Amino acid sequence: MEFDEEQQIVSEIKKYITDTLPLSRLSDEELEEQVEEITEKHLQDRYVPIGQKVSIVGQVYSAIRGFGLLDAIISDDTITEVMINGPKHIFIEQNGRLFKLDKQFESQRRLEDIIQRIVGLAGREVNQANPICDTRLPDGSRVNVVLPPIALCGPTLTIRKFSKTPMTMERLIAYGSVTQEIAEKLEMLVRAKYNIFISGGTGSGKTTFLNALSNYIPKDERVITIEDSAELQIVGVENLVSLETRNANSSGAGQITIRDLIKSSLRMRPERIVVGEVRGGEALDMLQAMNTGHDGSLSTGHANSTQDMLSRLETMVLQGAAGLPLEAIRQQIASAVDIIIHLSRLRDKSRKTMEITEVTGYRDGKIQLNPLYVFEEDENTSLEKVSGALVRTKNPLQNDFKLKLSGIRAEI
Repeated sequence: MEFDEEQQIVSEIKKYITDTLPLSRLSDEELEEQVEEITEKHLQDRYVPIGQKVSIVGQVYSAIRGFGLLDAIISDDTITEVMINGPKHIFIEQNGRLFKLDKQFESQRRLEDIIQRIVGLAGREVNQANPICDTRLPDGSRVNVVLPPIALCGPTLTIRKFSKTPMTMERLIAYGSVTQEIAEKLEMLVRAKYNIFISGGTGSGKTTFLNALSNYIPKDERVITIEDSAELQIVGVENLVSLETRNANSSGAGQITIRDLIKSSLRMRPERIVVGEVRGGEALDMLQAMNTGHDGSLSTGHANSTQDMLSRLETMVLQGAAGLPLEAIRQQIASAVDIIIHLSRLRDKSRKTMEITEVTGYRDGKIQLNPLYVFEEDENTSLEKVSGALVRTKNPLQNDFKLKLSGIRAEI
């Protein structure tokens, strides 16, 4: 049976069910049974392979109660990103590479219905007056929605999927992103309450790395996480408060920003503040929190290099306080941030830790950096495949005061 014919059958069965069954009174299990029976009757006069029957039943059920075509894509653990540019163009990222699927939604209206269902699950709102929305799926996957007339190609939906099992440093070691020795050093830095910033480009694995790093936080500490859409999976910490931003409603009221949440979190007696990503004026509040006794804070930011991250932080602080002199901003950054970990997505689509750098202070108008580990390619590298490792530089860690204060005698 051809794809178009299968979609026609799915559409006919779905229409029959929605027209004849009291859907609001049926449980999920009862609806699934009814879909199976009606599909069996509908196909009784023609030969359809069992696998295709199962597919039709699944599509009809998910079109009524699930996310339709998206259900099969979301349940595939090998797919890491879904990009939908209108009803007819669906792209996925699988094993680091992009593909276009030969599937499509039956109409723009159907895609809009699914988007409203996804957004509604997290209590968000998206419409013509408020056409852009960041939200998440129940499994924590990050969702971005842009509706027409802003999106010219039709409703645009981007889903960044996350693993059902929380990312750990052990898994990053297995992937070759860091070594066991570096993981042990990072654990020391987290336990000793160094303020750590993770930088990198889009899709370089910043949130994944932050998640792995945050699991080194001692389990008896009070941790506040602040995110646009909650996706961090910190396990084992009982005293954990997860805060999430909120968009303005259709009348333009009720917006809660990351900046609001950082200010509020300072009154919640935090021992650690973990901010999913800073991208605007909230950088100033984050730096002030790091500078006022809230050591051990973790965060991420978009940048192409460690040096670029510092420039981006300066720009972000200026967004929040345009009148501040640049020298004061740089001194604030230099005294707040202790370590910057830079990640990158390389030419072979692999994600690697490129640099672990210490911020040593402010001198002669510049923020001083002290690279501790730098990624170097080895003789096995080629244009198609990157081979190499993080190599320890000869520079010792200069600011070891926090290590000594926490009773850690080891050297980094």
